[in-house]
Amino acid sequence: FKPENDSNYILIPLPYANRKGLYAEKKTYEAFLRMREAAEKDGIHLQIVSACRNFDYQKGIWEAKWNGNRLVEGENLAKTTANPVERAKKILRYSSMPGTSRHHWGTDIDINSVSISYFKAEKGKKEFDWLVKNAADFDFYQVYIPKGEKRAYGYEEEAWHWTYLPVSKDFIYAYKEKVSYDDIKGFSGAETAEEIQVIKYYVLGINPECL
Repeated sequence: FKPENDSNYILIPLPYANRKGLYAEKKTYEAFLRMREAAEKDGIHLQIVSACRNFDYQKGIWEAKWNGNRLVEGENLAKTTANPVERAKKILRYSSMPGTSRHHWGTDIDINSVSISYFKAEKGKKEFDWLVKNAADFDFYQVYIPKGEKRAYGYEEEAWHWTYLPVSKDFIYAYKEKVSYDDIKGFSGAETAEEIQVIKYYVLGINPECL
């Protein structure tokens, strides 16, 4: 799948994205522009830092962490974690297996930063608070809310990851109906997906409002 070849996806121009080459599902992008305009009126600047990522892109992220070419919270997992299930679980704190990422759909965007510390600092916290208060007015929802009563398992909280629900709800429904563990393959560590139950605990381990 290449979003540049699909008429349902649009290239996000600068400065709405922080770099060239990012694509989003059209309705998602249009809704983001409306939300961004409203935020600007309140002195809040919103910018997309990641959007549609196809299988190959996600595979690159995953395998760089799996093979130790990219550190995971300061760890070279290829050297520190020999057990494949444990290695996969460490990556799954913040990164999806290829074939399971919501970013494949183009309905989910990362806003302003993918750094935990950014959203704990004054500027990022102010932006996040605005999104919590206002994003639902534009049909955007935080997918990975803090773990607790509403979300017992899955990825760690991501303040930056927001989904455009009117479109993504159709994708998650289709995923539940059509995707099995036989479909999750073609990358290092894929054999761990079923044992970990990534569909139940990660694909579906989300804010219940997004189901």
